[in-house]
Amino acid sequence: MQEARLKDIKIGVVLTGSHCTICDTLPQIEKLIAEGAEVFSIISFSVNKVDNRFYKVDDLKTKLRQITNKPIINSIVGAEPIGPEKMLDIIVVAPATGNTIAKLANGIVDTPALMAIKAHLRNQRPVVIAISTNDALGINAKNIGLLLNMKNIYFVPFRQDDPHNKANSVVANLEQIADTIIFALQGKQVQPLLLGPAQ
Repeated sequence: MQEARLKDIKIGVVLTGSHCTICDTLPQIEKLIAEGAEVFSIISFSVNKVDNRFYKVDDLKTKLRQITNKPIINSIVGAEPIGPEKMLDIIVVAPATGNTIAKLANGIVDTPALMAIKAHLRNQRPVVIAISTNDALGINAKNIGLLLNMKNIYFVPFRQDDPHNKANSVVANLEQIADTIIFALQGKQVQPLLLGPAQ
């Protein structure tokens, strides 16, 4: 039987609009729950409203409710109590778009995702970033650098996903979300952070 490494840990999973990655994130949420975690889903305005070629919004929200057995937080007002009520032990932003990363690094709070992160950080509690963006090694590199050096921010190990065709694109290895959480709860960054090509 699998060890419940996250027993009784309250995790907020923030999904932002890297729509092509979201379907790969859902099995990881199920794994967190299998490891004993209580998971709350928080979605950005984009994820809340935009049907796309990867999923229909209503289907995604139904699936999230089924997996977590909890209502979805999808408004700034709904996310704000995460801070004062100390609702969560850790937040995981998966996938984290370049837009969300840029705003977080520059103190902009204009979506439920960013409000959840800001509210949680006020309690000096860890936030895990699972990056998925085409401009990670381009204009967003400076913002990633800022977050790498920020207290209570940890990254899921990542790699270039298509270096020849999309040289600036980086994605996290979602399979390492649980391990990253375990380390982050101890105040440590899981290593290695930079991964080689996928095998």
